[in-house]
Amino acid sequence: MITSLFRKSTPLNYSLVAFLLLICFFMYQFQDSNWVNAISLKMIILSVLLGILFVVNFIVKKNGLTKNSSYTILFYLLLLLFFPSLFNDFKLLLANFFLMMAMRRLISLQSLKSPKEKIFDASIWIFVASLFHFWCILFILLVFISIIFHVSRDYRNWLLPFVAFFVIATISVLAAMIFDITWIACFLEQRKTNFQLDYFTNNYQNIALSVYVVTALYFVFSMIFSVTNKPLILQASFKKMIFAFFIGIVVFLISPEKNSTILVFTFMPLSVMATSNIEYSQSKMYQEIVSILFVILAFFCFFSQL
Repeated sequence: MITSLFRKSTPLNYSLVAFLLLICFFMYQFQDSNWVNAISLKMIILSVLLGILFVVNFIVKKNGLTKNSSYTILFYLLLLLFFPSLFNDFKLLLANFFLMMAMRRLISLQSLKSPKEKIFDASIWIFVASLFHFWCILFILLVFISIIFHVSRDYRNWLLPFVAFFVIATISVLAAMIFDITWIACFLEQRKTNFQLDYFTNNYQNIALSVYVVTALYFVFSMIFSVTNKPLILQASFKKMIFAFFIGIVVFLISPEKNSTILVFTFMPLSVMATSNIEYSQSKMYQEIVSILFVILAFFCFFSQL
């Protein structure tokens, strides 16, 4: 049933995903009686969430990473439900939105059209994301990986990320000097690392993380072992997804303010890998079982944390 519904990209599918996001978002907000006092911020957060879904869908459709299905945005929504406290984390979602903008440019490098502009734009977006969550800066590694895959022979491409860093650093320092000089110290404070995983407040967070880990391992290793079977033109893009996932895991492991919501940086590549796993399977029963199980686990984690 689920696979039949989301096998094609239709306005109904997009509307259903958006509707589910709205329902779950407001269900989570209603548990706080004071959320109405911050309704403007909540609406901005909701807009960012919808924007992320739109960009994710645009990336996979524009670059042919899916077979014209809408599984990717469905799986992205389900991953959000694993950690519903994301619905209140504006800075983290904003950082993730900017990373999605960077991914959009990096994945489109496969066309080899205007590579310098794409490398520079992606670098700019990554450094902007790091202003909201410092360790997002590690995703600059994905820029260099993309250069290796596509345009490594031109030395100027290797210099562009450094130019982007200088541009963002200059603008940020000037803005801080004009508006609030203490912002620089607060930003640099985020450079700290923390490898401890003792931040959980209840057993349901442990369960959600455990389910996420098992789900992620299954789809990631499925992609690693099958990437060479993908169309040759798309293999580099799928490899970028694998690298992006592991960079996201590193960001989670070293971030000082440890929280499972930081795993949001892995959601986009994991959604693409899950979609690929479903689409390239020849068994409809397998597709249905995996999809239903994913839905059940996501909603269990969501409702257990309300």
